[in-house]
Amino acid sequence: MKFLIIIPTHNEEKNVLFTLKSLQQQIFQDFFCVIVNDGSTDKTQQIIEDFIKENSKFKIQNLELSQHEPGAKVVRTFNKGLESVDLIDFDIICKFDADIVFPSDYLMKVNQVYETQPKAGMVSGIVKINKTIFENALVYDFKDEKNRWKFENLSSKNHIRGPIKSYRKECFQAMNGLRPVLGWDNIDVMLAKKNGWETITIKDLWVKHLRPTAYQYKNQKAEKLGEYFYNIGLNLPLTIISSGKSSFKNKSFSEFFTTMKSFLKQKRERSLSKEEIKYIRNLRWQQMFNRK
Repeated sequence: MKFLIIIPTHNEEKNVLFTLKSLQQQIFQDFFCVIVNDGSTDKTQQIIEDFIKENSKFKIQNLELSQHEPGAKVVRTFNKGLESVDLIDFDIICKFDADIVFPSDYLMKVNQVYETQPKAGMVSGIVKINKTIFENALVYDFKDEKNRWKFENLSSKNHIRGPIKSYRKECFQAMNGLRPVLGWDNIDVMLAKKNGWETITIKDLWVKHLRPTAYQYKNQKAEKLGEYFYNIGLNLPLTIISSGKSSFKNKSFSEFFTTMKSFLKQKRERSLSKEEIKYIRNLRWQQMFNRK
């Protein structure tokens, strides 16, 4: 199978070369990579251009700086890269972040799942973050003998995380691509399932996340949560329950009211069809009742 890898990037001068070199070192080499530079103001563009001079499997696409909009921005940047190639030449579509380091067998093991499991629509490893001081000398070392990398506990190990998405082309097309909204990286999983595809994580295959996700929107978490619940199609009862669970977990009554206020003020048209919304709501109810 041939992989198309698209890497949206903005101001990643500290990390992007690690990502590209880790892809260059892959055992599985049947891939082409498009790095979409979204108006970086640091040395990101120069670093990428210097790298691709000697690497024909990689190309850069430079864009003007787009408006910052969590969720939507990265998908729109990804879509620009997607538009620059002919999908007929590829079997697997990947959306990777520019701050991820991959072990050399990453693409090989992902490819093996796609080859042996025809219903696999989305496949990934898991994401780990550094517990201590980052050492450049060990960036490509995945033995982790000093136990310095821990699971980035933002979701379960069964969830395919945003920084390391991959899709069988037929699955990607069946769900009509990625939705440019906050929550796109959960919507895609649910729509893959809606269209009869399986989502698979390889629990013993992990990547290094050099810039952890948890701190990016910490101060806006509750407000963004309300927007997220709206974007994925939840109705008022589901949002009340989901908001209540989150605020109880975080021991914050104010979070509940902020989340609900944010949800209720959302007026934009959803990016999901009525059929998709119905499926997602039913799926959420099922997940709630099936949990022990």
